Amino acid sequence: MAVAVAAGENSSRVAMAHSDKLMEAVGKHPKFKERANQVYSLIEAYNLHSQLMLVSPPLATEGGLKLFHSADYIDYIKSTQALSENDDDYDDEEDSPVLRYGLYYDCPIFDGLYTYVSSVAGATIAMTSLLMTGHCDVAINWHGGLHHGKKDEASGYCYINDIVIGILCLMKRYQKVLYIDLDIHHGDGVQDAFYYSSKVFTVSFHKHAVGFFPGTGSVSEIGNGSGLYYNVNVPLWDGISDEQYLYIFKSIMSMVHDSFTPQVVVVQCGADCLAGDPLGSFNLSIRGMGACIEFVMKWGLPVLLLGGGGYDFSNTARCWAYLTSLVLKQEIPTDIPEHDYFASYKPDYQLDNELLVNTKSQASPEDIEELIKVLSKNILRQ
Repeated sequence: MAVAVAAGENSSRVAMAHSDKLMEAVGKHPKFKERANQVYSLIEAYNLHSQLMLVSPPLATEGGLKLFHSADYIDYIKSTQALSENDDDYDDEEDSPVLRYGLYYDCPIFDGLYTYVSSVAGATIAMTSLLMTGHCDVAINWHGGLHHGKKDEASGYCYINDIVIGILCLMKRYQKVLYIDLDIHHGDGVQDAFYYSSKVFTVSFHKHAVGFFPGTGSVSEIGNGSGLYYNVNVPLWDGISDEQYLYIFKSIMSMVHDSFTPQVVVVQCGADCLAGDPLGSFNLSIRGMGACIEFVMKWGLPVLLLGGGGYDFSNTARCWAYLTSLVLKQEIPTDIPEHDYFASYKPDYQLDNELLVNTKSQASPEDIEELIKVLSKNILRQ
């Protein structure tokens, strides 16, 4: 795949998907209208963009989208370009395409939907191409990470699953792909796609509770068939701290790395795991999340970093700008530089997100050790 380098240092070993057309397309998502702009604006304010290999990705082809998604589903999304809200397809009949494909409630049809999904998938595909050809060591698509998307159904703000598409691309070169999901919501779409595969090891760190979306992600979901023991779910507690989270992360991922010996790593960096997220309940900082990424980077493997959830846009921008600085090995000041979204960081205008001072972790040391013990038995069986 031919990709255009837009700016930055061509010698950089860290690539990031970025272009005006990409920003315009992702900005039409009804839930994330300004998020992409705010994230990139902070990356630019810290002058990190000048150290990146900025890549203008092409749109994904229909064939690229159909690597994972059903032809009928993609064809219908493409057909929505000609629909208006008055069309019969918007009726709530049981057999309507809108209901069949999950294109309602949190995933409504919007103007520019097909361009949006083609842009996000195209960006992730382009990043995998750069990794496979050795043009970079780390590739970033902060617009991706749509882990709830199913083969023929939209879910949880995710109209497609660019992660699965990206992993399928990586599998053309790599025989062992490790997928790590840090979003507070379980990565159900990715789990479903590779539940019977021994070539993709999926690990999801998330909240799992009655009534909490998507309702999957229990310890007992361990894969099946050839994929038995290649799926690990790490359900965590409300109020979990950086220290607890990192201890669990390192314990689990050390075992997974040593037993599976991956050749490439894909990390979904959903920022809704941070303290203060409207849909979250953990008490994590950007430093805690960054420590997880640094731990993965020490393995010296090709790494694909993707976005995901993150509903406090200021904290999401803080997080992804900070993670970008980490993989660039570039220290950045804690004072937020003045830029277009500067007012969004008041009152202290600091890089670090505020922790929940009155929130106590629901996890005891005994709970944590028991969780690691249970998970280790399955990890070491594969």
